[in-house]
Amino acid sequence: MFLLQPPQVRDLELFTRMPDALRRRESSAWADANRGGQPTDSFLEGPVFDDQGNLYVTDIPFGRIFRIDPAGHWSQVAEYDGEPNGMKFLDARTLLVTDYKNGLMRIDVATGTVTPHLQRRNTERFKGVNDLVIDAKGSIYFTDQGQTGLHDPTGRLYRLRPDGQLDLLLSNVPSPNGVALSPDGKLLYLAVTRGNCVWRVPLLADGSVAKVSQFFTSYGPSGPDGLAVDTEGRVLVANPGLGYVWVLNARAEPVVVLRGPAGASITNLALGGAERSTLFVTDSTHGCVMKMDLDIPGVPLHRGTQA
Repeated sequence: MFLLQPPQVRDLELFTRMPDALRRRESSAWADANRGGQPTDSFLEGPVFDDQGNLYVTDIPFGRIFRIDPAGHWSQVAEYDGEPNGMKFLDARTLLVTDYKNGLMRIDVATGTVTPHLQRRNTERFKGVNDLVIDAKGSIYFTDQGQTGLHDPTGRLYRLRPDGQLDLLLSNVPSPNGVALSPDGKLLYLAVTRGNCVWRVPLLADGSVAKVSQFFTSYGPSGPDGLAVDTEGRVLVANPGLGYVWVLNARAEPVVVLRGPAGASITNLALGGAERSTLFVTDSTHGCVMKMDLDIPGVPLHRGTQA
């Protein structure tokens, strides 16, 4: 990669650490498959904010959802037989969760009740859904990653419309992961973890996609994961294998690099705080949430319209 100007490098700051009382010191099927069987007391993902400024995160291996208040205090919202990953709010009290084990699930944050939203397509289970984003019309774009990669480039990108129609947009992705929309909603950015890159997916007026291209290429042992977009259209990329967040301009050039602590796995991110100008990221290795104030706010997130 050739850069005319090197990016600004900043170190992420600690916002909050999962309390020891909430950490699980036990094995899990998820850790056996995804962490080489090494002890994993938590694995945080899916950060998203409610209207009161509370941050919600998932704990994949133990099927838990946590609420973190603005002061950094933790409380458990739900625990169930699942592997929750990405989350977005459908309305003020309902989270829609991409659950690797169960498909799309709903969680009532007031009661902790968990109910199915879309678990199968034509009675066929998904490979393992991962992340989602909602557009201005209430359509839900979500990734079906499973264990795909360069050896098996069959990961999928779906769109679930408000009327329940499910569209398969891409079926050839080597590990589709995070998704984010451009400010005008005409482009979708797709993290391709095992390809170590981010794809650019134009969304056409007739509902199809065309001229899908590779927007950004990273490096290292594990590629891009969670994505976000700011109001100027810059793309923020969580890169767990490097412990970085890349802030990319319209040319996919890194203009800022945010670094996690040594050994960090920076998996996902959300923009919150005043004017949505503070970036919060999950450090899944250490069970922490890091943060950094930015000069440009994030785009507002849309909510769903499904009943």
